[in-house]
Amino acid sequence: MTLPNILSDQEELMQRIARDLVDSYDEEIELEIEDRSIEEIESGKIDDKAARQAYFKELFRLQGELVKLQDWVQNTRQKVVILFEGRDAAGKGGVIKRITQRLNPRVARVAALPAPNDRERTQWYFQRYVAHLPAAGEMVLFDRSWYNRAGVERVMGFCTDDEYEEFFRTVPDFERMLVRSGIKLIKYWFSITDDEQHMRFLSRIHDPLKQWKLSPMDLESRRRWEEYTKAKELMLDRTHIPEAPWWVVQAVDKKKARLNCISHLLGQLPYHEVEHAPVVLPARERHADYLRHPVPESMYVPELY
Repeated sequence: MTLPNILSDQEELMQRIARDLVDSYDEEIELEIEDRSIEEIESGKIDDKAARQAYFKELFRLQGELVKLQDWVQNTRQKVVILFEGRDAAGKGGVIKRITQRLNPRVARVAALPAPNDRERTQWYFQRYVAHLPAAGEMVLFDRSWYNRAGVERVMGFCTDDEYEEFFRTVPDFERMLVRSGIKLIKYWFSITDDEQHMRFLSRIHDPLKQWKLSPMDLESRRRWEEYTKAKELMLDRTHIPEAPWWVVQAVDKKKARLNCISHLLGQLPYHEVEHAPVVLPARERHADYLRHPVPESMYVPELY
């Protein structure tokens, strides 16, 4: 093969790699569309182009730092727990998606527990959460956590007054125990206004792609806004401890909330870039007696697109 042909092949390879990189960024565009209402998309009412470009640029930079954080957690065998709490539609899931989007799910995993079953309701309250705590070299992001008892369980009457008070007596000691064991515990509360939650619920009601996000419990929480406010204020007051303080994220603006939360998270851990040996792709072995057997046409997925 001549030198010009080799250079041409290399250029084509680099172009293919570049296209693949762009395709990976399309995931973020898809997530962004997911956050918009059908009416916004059809009408063309979208944010200023320059502002969106600045948002994506900063998000990708922060996600690059999250990859470094992941390497540091894995290589130094750290144990990290991050709690995400807030009202329904406050944006917890959106920031969790952006944090984990570029990370290895074996290192950074999400725990989103359903309502306890009959057996779990007879266990020590924290028992089912303990099962999801990290081993060395892992990060666990709790999409809601043991603080369900201080919020939805209290407001909806799913726990007794005694169970509620016992929770507040126990949780500071429980979290101090986690920290003493070597777990870094970070707690976020996503704060939105009454009007903003109202708007987000209406968006979900009128968007067929989002209606699945609304449960009867969500609708009831809307009616009980003030009760949830009182429960939240008491929770923050009684569980804001030096070993595991609460951090409140202003979340009316979803994009700013994501960037602010990720930036703050990175600042809570003394991570550094881990040096890796250069990766060299080995040449594929080829054997003269190797014969690839054709796959029957009937097994292929129809190429409709």
